Amino acid sequence: MQSRIAMSLALIIASTVTPAAYAHHSFAAEFDGSKPTRLVGKITRVEWTNPHSYFYVDVVDSKGQVTNWGCEGAGPGALSRRGWKKGDLKIGDTIVVDGYRAKDGSHLVDARRVTLPDGRTVYGGSPGDGGPGDNGTDKGSLPGTTSK
Repeated sequence: MQSRIAMSLALIIASTVTPAAYAHHSFAAEFDGSKPTRLVGKITRVEWTNPHSYFYVDVVDSKGQVTNWGCEGAGPGALSRRGWKKGDLKIGDTIVVDGYRAKDGSHLVDARRVTLPDGRTVYGGSPGDGGPGDNGTDKGSLPGTTSK
């Protein structure tokens, strides 16, 4: 009887942990390192969440058409260690995002370098994800990124 209870408890714990494990992925699982892109747009939403933070920007093309792009970054802890604060991204602010497109062609980029409204340029990648600029640390190795 005790082994059944222990097994049931183990299954319950495993089922609550598994979704988070699936949510965290390597760069290559979702993004294409051969498709760099630069987005300049206004912030429409910020999700300061684990294991990845997301922010969304409206980008206006040459014909005046607006497309909302999702930008994936590291988790809040890693971003905080680089000097980001939750309030650095405000709705309506214009930012520059240098990243890599999603393999599925959706309007999603891995935000490797973000130029904040105050002019700071910060590495946005997840440490150890294997993407461009990843050197396994919170700072990454992309030129021009700082954590002032």
